[in-house]
Amino acid sequence: MQNHIAFFDTTLRDGEQSPGATMNLQEKLALAGQLAELGVDVIEAGFPASSPGDFEAVKTIAARTRGAQIAGLSRCLEEDIDRCWEAVKVGEDPRIHTFLSTSPLHMEHKLRRKPEDVLKMIEVGVRRCASYTDNVEFSAEDASRSERDFLCRVVETAIKAGARVINLPDTVGYAQPEEFAALVRYVIENTPQSDKAVFSVHCHDDLGLAVASTLAAIRAGARQVEVTLNGIGERAGNASLEEVAMALSVRKAYYGFTHNIVTEQLYPSCRMLSMIIGRPIQEHKAIVGENAFAHESGVHQDGMLKNRETYEIMTPQAVGRAESSLVIGKHSGRNAVRSRFESMGIKLEEAELNVVFEAVKKLADRKKILHDDDLRALVHEEIYRMPDRYRLRHVSVQSSDAGGVPPTAAVIMDVDGQEKSGAGFGAGPVDALFNVIADIVGRETELEQYAINAITGGTDALGEVTVRLKGGACTAVGRGAHPDILVASARAYVNALNSLIKLESEKCGNN
Repeated sequence: MQNHIAFFDTTLRDGEQSPGATMNLQEKLALAGQLAELGVDVIEAGFPASSPGDFEAVKTIAARTRGAQIAGLSRCLEEDIDRCWEAVKVGEDPRIHTFLSTSPLHMEHKLRRKPEDVLKMIEVGVRRCASYTDNVEFSAEDASRSERDFLCRVVETAIKAGARVINLPDTVGYAQPEEFAALVRYVIENTPQSDKAVFSVHCHDDLGLAVASTLAAIRAGARQVEVTLNGIGERAGNASLEEVAMALSVRKAYYGFTHNIVTEQLYPSCRMLSMIIGRPIQEHKAIVGENAFAHESGVHQDGMLKNRETYEIMTPQAVGRAESSLVIGKHSGRNAVRSRFESMGIKLEEAELNVVFEAVKKLADRKKILHDDDLRALVHEEIYRMPDRYRLRHVSVQSSDAGGVPPTAAVIMDVDGQEKSGAGFGAGPVDALFNVIADIVGRETELEQYAINAITGGTDALGEVTVRLKGGACTAVGRGAHPDILVASARAYVNALNSLIKLESEKCGNN
């Protein structure tokens, strides 16, 4: 396995810590299943000690997801470690991932501990992890700003205590690729018994170097990479899974390493995440962006017509961007719909298929042709949403450019199982809708973000709306999709209200 690179995906943990990227349990389960299909070796499902909601999510993912190791994150504290093990122990080859800061800056100002005290905490914490499982990973937080020789002592202590994976993170994205590779190489070469552990790296993108530093570290001896879909994560994000995987695949002769990533599942995985968190993939995003395989320059187009390899180093099909000739419309049968979803890597239970099939028929009455992204949006709308305290029934909006006639909205919805209705005005049609919904539920919130994205091309495209609301100390994101952007807006607003209630019941969870 010296030439094999393990992929440790932390989209559900570090990725979800990205502001506005909160997911409900059904969404997390769906994404975990897709990550297993993608071929990641380890799924970091969350931070069990951070909240009751995160504990339940990690435990459920560990119980239901097969095909990958399930890891939970814990501080190097006994209560955290115990809580983490309770959550992951039902998983397939479960892993405890514990961490402690090791840089002078962090030890002095964050931990307020002496270096010798930190070494003792690592020994005690890792031994407790090892008492539960031999699948233990230790991370030296802020390793890239740690003193080299002390870092070697940290790693030696963790390995002796039972850690089998050692992670050296560039926690704040400070290191330069060559500098980071030199650090990884130094620690491996100067730590006794370093051969008893797999070395991992976790790079942040504050200077736009996360992928470059990750690839440099691989050449220096790292054999596990910690990454996220679309590179989401704290601050500027993490190393992008799809970019690291395709760099190793496209330049295999240069790197000489193997991995288990099914590259044809990269685009479906990244698109699923995009729809779940309501953030469009940047058009110019490497590997999975809309422009990644687009050519406008006449010179480039001429070269492509003569030989695709003149300007493309990989095919769209290699990352799962192949277009299908199977058209789904209002005359499509149940088996055709099931087959289309399966070809996209989406597996539905019979009851779920029945719900989605009816939604497909309704949407097909409005759109002649349904694209893959339309179908993915339907699955999210109909299957992955949390149980709603507030449910939208009907929306009617009137708007005109005539002076003196303000936009008017009328809404019928269920509130705690009871039908309620209302009507009102606003500065614009969306404002009118949100005002009426807020009056019906009796809740005032602050609208922090409102964004619209067309899921597919054409004037009949599904509109995908993302809304971020702030209520008290909590912030929640809601998403809605519909051919009518006003209906999509109302759905997103109601979804955000439901999410806000759930977060408040958990005392804002991780937010």
